[in-house]
Amino acid sequence: MVRTQIAGHQQALFTALADPMRRNLLLHLAEHSPKTATELAQDYPITRQGILKHLTVLETAGLVVVRQHGRDKRYILTPEPLTELEQWIKNIGALWDERLSRLKTLLEHEQSQ
Repeated sequence: MVRTQIAGHQQALFTALADPMRRNLLLHLAEHSPKTATELAQDYPITRQGILKHLTVLETAGLVVVRQHGRDKRYILTPEPLTELEQWIKNIGALWDERLSRLKTLLEHEQSQ
């Protein structure tokens, strides 16, 4: 049987990715990291404090890391946790493929009778 249970750290990833602003921040960091919260806030219609709250959620999920550079904290995308979610999604797909295959076999068997 394919394992599809969501572990605690996966739940943190889903929570982080559930918000459109956080997904947008990830895309922005993918193209332009490292960036400070102040630099990021210049590109969005929310305050620096709002950006920091989103970055904290992303950091908790392991999707960004913070590097101290002088007085600045720079945020950098860390996409590695997405690989685990990708595998989880593939496992769900495998379950559905298996179920559809069994349904197809059942229907073909019924038609031949």
